Amino acid sequence: MARVQLALNVSDLDAAVAFYSKVFATSPAKRRPGYANFAIAEPPLKLVLIEGGGDPGSVNHLGVEVEGAEQVRQAGDRLAADGLDVAMEDRVTCCYAVQDKVWVTDPDGAPWEIYTVLADSDVDASPCCVSDAPISAQAPTAV
Repeated sequence: MARVQLALNVSDLDAAVAFYSKVFATSPAKRRPGYANFAIAEPPLKLVLIEGGGDPGSVNHLGVEVEGAEQVRQAGDRLAADGLDVAMEDRVTCCYAVQDKVWVTDPDGAPWEIYTVLADSDVDASPCCVSDAPISAQAPTAV
């Protein structure tokens, strides 16, 4: 199953978690300092809340979570063949998970990732979700 990801910058994680828990009638799937994510079944959505990552209420990044690394690779190949600049990341630790992902940026500069979670992590070692820098400065060189 694939699902859309929406990562939002928030000013108060506790208040945001309380609000979205009510909106989607579910608790976070993962909660860490300054970070929470909801794996919502209906509608299929991965909602990520990032405290202090940018202007509160703004989009941090967008994405599509897919089932496996092969789907990530296929998406990267397809997007590159379609003429888009892609940035591939293999086994990167980001958002408290080890992930394979491909990044693209839309015409207005919104960063999109197509990714799969390989394993859980207790650390968030990548600046992808906490930096105000444009994604092109955060992701590896396009391939």
